[in-house]
Amino acid sequence: MKKALVVYYSLFQNTMNLAFEIAAQIDGDIRELVPDNNYSFNYNTAVKEVRNQIERGFCPKLISGNESVDDYQTIFIGTPNWFKTLAPPVTSFIRQHDLAGKTIIPFCTHGGGGFGQIENDISKECPNSIIVPGIAVNGLAEPEEVRKWLDQTLILVQELRGLYL
Repeated sequence: MKKALVVYYSLFQNTMNLAFEIAAQIDGDIRELVPDNNYSFNYNTAVKEVRNQIERGFCPKLISGNESVDDYQTIFIGTPNWFKTLAPPVTSFIRQHDLAGKTIIPFCTHGGGGFGQIENDISKECPNSIIVPGIAVNGLAEPEEVRKWLDQTLILVQELRGLYL
């Protein structure tokens, strides 16, 4: 497999930790998404900011992480589960790139809500991409849990690529 890209947004570091674990295990490139205006580090204030952005469909400008993805066939996209959907910086990334024909593998961290609608929302945003089932981690991921998921996922990616070539 060509080198894969692991893209993520993380406010409280759980998604970042999962992204780095995935990148380390697959020897992938990693890219953090940084919006032009950071969210508050106060949880309650951040919740209000995020809820407002999601309800308005707002996509913040990215000041980092939005470089070309043309050289990658496989892109892992990581987000916290915010109100059952993608963090707005992740939506910005998806909408600013042509991901047609690419294999997209979502991952998220959550506090009990699992994937929510994240996989469905990625599928809607990337109708011409191959979407592979992802991993949703409550809190911090154990390396062995990630390894087991990656083993299954990478086999599926190879099978799907054979079907779509």
